[in-house]
Amino acid sequence: MKSTVFAAIAAMMLAGPALAAGGHCDADIKAVDAALAKAKLSEADVAKVKAARTKAEQLHKANKEEECEKSLADAQKLLGIKDSHKH
Repeated sequence: MKSTVFAAIAAMMLAGPALAAGGHCDADIKAVDAALAKAKLSEADVAKVKAARTKAEQLHKANKEEECEKSLADAQKLLGIKDSHKH
């Protein structure tokens, strides 16, 4: 019984950071979508933002959160979004 409790606690401790980080990229993608709808960018910049957003979504679905955030960084800069998730 004790080993089961310890195993459950260990699993939660290991999964905690991954679950907490899981919302970052999703929230960032939504922020990019909202900002893009209102942004006045050149066609080239809109294309860059859309490409970064598409790549980020693919990375997010692959559970590559850190790479997802990096992919969105340039899009966020073009849209004037400040990254509130500094690591």
